Amino acid sequence: MSAPRIMVVEDEDALGVLLRYNLEAEGYEVEVIERGDEAELRLQEAVPDLLVLDWMVPAVSGIELCRRLRQRPATERLPVIMLTARGEEADRVRGLSTGADDYLVKPFSMPELMARVRALLRRARPELLSSVLKVGDVTLDRESHRVYRGEVEVRLGPTEFRLLEFLMQHPGRVFSRAQLLDKVWGEAVYIDERTVDVHVGRLRKAVNLDGLPDVIRTVRGAGYSIE
Repeated sequence: MSAPRIMVVEDEDALGVLLRYNLEAEGYEVEVIERGDEAELRLQEAVPDLLVLDWMVPAVSGIELCRRLRQRPATERLPVIMLTARGEEADRVRGLSTGADDYLVKPFSMPELMARVRALLRRARPELLSSVLKVGDVTLDRESHRVYRGEVEVRLGPTEFRLLEFLMQHPGRVFSRAQLLDKVWGEAVYIDERTVDVHVGRLRKAVNLDGLPDVIRTVRGAGYSIE
């Protein structure tokens, strides 16, 4: 199962970086665009699973872009969260009546935004947030914290579980040691990149049962992926 795709339309560089980091840390595929007209063109090429849209982006405003999206069959049901510095009730009503599904006033907390994103995706596309991930014959159940290779349960430590979960959210994609440290251990944790090799080794040993092919691929000089 591929990760949910989220487009962020935000012209404040610092906020765009912060949104990308937090959304990617939740396992989403993220694209950040700074202008409304560029976002409109991109949405004609590919429709994401959810749009985080700032009201005051240049060229085409967020409110106008939202209005246009609701007039097109391909995007009329696209979940939209509007971000704005406008907190007046009339502005909220206008944003929602234009077609936004949810509305957050700046400054907002990232945990609140993440909760709104999850709730909106769960309502619009419940299959995207399945509690069960499956890649090949490897199954990971997020709710029970259990992993199976075929019918056999695999015992993993908490770090190996998080590492496997992250790789399974992006099957086939190669992640460097630095990227895995950032996404699995967290940006604020300072540990040697060789630690990743140790945990990948433990994961590999646990998941690759006797006689079964290795599902963890090592790409020399690049990193690791699951296939």
